[in-house]
Amino acid sequence: MQEWPDPGKILIIIGLVLAAVGLLVLLRDKLPFTPGRLPGDILIKRENFTFYFPLGTCILISAVLTLIFFLWRK
Repeated sequence: MQEWPDPGKILIIIGLVLAAVGLLVLLRDKLPFTPGRLPGDILIKRENFTFYFPLGTCILISAVLTLIFFLWRK
């Protein structure tokens, strides 16, 4: 049976992730490629209609989460 990881380590990792997200939110106007404005994000504006699909952002988040879960299993 596999043993659960130490809860302290999990809380530290969650805290670091939240701090990184908070830093991105604070600096989002100064960074050239922020989530929501990446190449590949689709934005269509018409007179009274706006369609936004963050395809590039979704791909980036998927790649980062895949890497995190891969390293977590090691």
